[in-house]
Amino acid sequence: MEPQAFFFTSQLPLFFSVIFWPVVVSSIGINYGQIANNLPSPENVVPLVKSMGVTRLKLYDADPKVLKAFANTNVEFIVSVTNNELCKVKDPERAEAWVRQNVQAYLPATKITCIAVGNEVLSSKDASLANYLLPAMYSVHAALVKLNLEGEIDVTTTHSLAVLESSYPPSSGAFKRDLVDCVCEILKFHVKTGSPFLINAYPYFAYKAHPNHMTLDFVLFQQNQGITDPVSNLHYDNMLFAQIDAVHWALSSLGYKNVCVQISETGWPSKGDADEPGATLENARKYNCNLLKLIAQKKGTPLKPTNNLNIFVFALFNENMKPGPTSERNYGLFNPDGTPAYPLGFSGTTNPNSNSTVSGPPSGFPPSISSPPGTPSDGYLSITSEAVRPPHLCSKWLGFIMLGFLLLLNKIK
Repeated sequence: MEPQAFFFTSQLPLFFSVIFWPVVVSSIGINYGQIANNLPSPENVVPLVKSMGVTRLKLYDADPKVLKAFANTNVEFIVSVTNNELCKVKDPERAEAWVRQNVQAYLPATKITCIAVGNEVLSSKDASLANYLLPAMYSVHAALVKLNLEGEIDVTTTHSLAVLESSYPPSSGAFKRDLVDCVCEILKFHVKTGSPFLINAYPYFAYKAHPNHMTLDFVLFQQNQGITDPVSNLHYDNMLFAQIDAVHWALSSLGYKNVCVQISETGWPSKGDADEPGATLENARKYNCNLLKLIAQKKGTPLKPTNNLNIFVFALFNENMKPGPTSERNYGLFNPDGTPAYPLGFSGTTNPNSNSTVSGPPSGFPPSISSPPGTPSDGYLSITSEAVRPPHLCSKWLGFIMLGFLLLLNKIK
C-alpha cells in the first residue's frame, strides 16, 4: 500500500457486539490482515465477524486456517496471490496448482468469490513484478476456466492511487504515462472477464501530505462547503468520492468508462507519530462511522451516483508487527483481544445468556500482548512506504436500530 495524494496540481451469533452493524454494513467488507503476533485464532474471529453482520472479508494471502474456520458461515472471501508468488503463478501449470490448493480445496463450504493477483504491483518498488502481473492474472483465470470455476470467481488485482499522475480536480484524473500501456492491458483483461478494477483509496494520506490545504471535515465526511469540479461542474463534499471519481475519469480517458471500480481498501489510523497529523482515535471513529452511514444510504459518487461502492474497510485488527510509522499498526477496528479500538456506535459485547453488556473481549480471545514488532511475514506490509468523545455521529443510527430490534422481539413474543 502506497502513500496517496489528492494532487493539488439473520440469525443471532453465539455472541454479538452492541454494534448493530447488520443493517448498516450489509454491503461492506473488511480487510483481514494478520501481520501481528497477538491475534486471536481464526476460529475465535468467526463470531466477531458474524456479530457485525459483515459478509465479506479480504485476505492478503490464502491462509488455510482462516478459510477452514469460515467454512459454512456464508462469509464471502477475496483471497490473494502474494507479490512473492507472481513469478511462480505466471506459469499456467503452477497457477492451476495454486488454484487447486488454495481455492478449489475449500469450495463450496467456504465461499471464495474473487482472487486478487498481487497487491499494488504497479506502484511497487520492485519494478520486475509488473512483468509478471498480467501473465499471472491470465494463468489464474485459465485455471479457473479449466476447473469450471470461471463463473463463480473473479480474477483481479489491487492498485494504489499512486498509479494516478493527477487527480485534482477529479475530471483531470489520469494515469501515470509510464503505466498507461500496462494499465490498458489490465483493463482489456477486466473487459474480457467481467472482473472489477480494485483501488485502495485513503483520504488520510491526502490530508497527511497537505494538512494546510484542506479541512478535516472534507476528509472525514463531516458537513463542509466542499468543492466543485470546474470542468464537470460536479460538487464533492468528501475526499473519498473525489478520489474515486478521479479514477473513473482516468479510466474514461483511456476509453474504459464502463469498467466497474470497487474500493478494496480505505480506512483511517487511530494513532500516529508526531509528524502524522490527523491520526487520532476521534478522527478514525468519525471517518469509519460516517463511511458506514454513507454506505447505508447506498449513495454512489457524483459521477456514478447509481454505482455500488463495494467498499472494504481497512482493517479488522490493529497489527503490531507492521513496519513503518506508528499509524501503520493502528488501522484496526478492533484490538487483538477483541475489544473495539474506539467507539463506533457500540460499547462492548453482549452475552446472549445474560442481560449485561461488557466491555471485554468475546470468550476465547487471547489476552492483549505487548510484544515488540518483529519481522513481518510474506504478503502485504505497509500502507505507506515509509481522548474520545461519545459516538454522537452514530447515535441516531443506533437508536433507530435498537428500536427496530425491540419491536422485533415484541413481535416474536
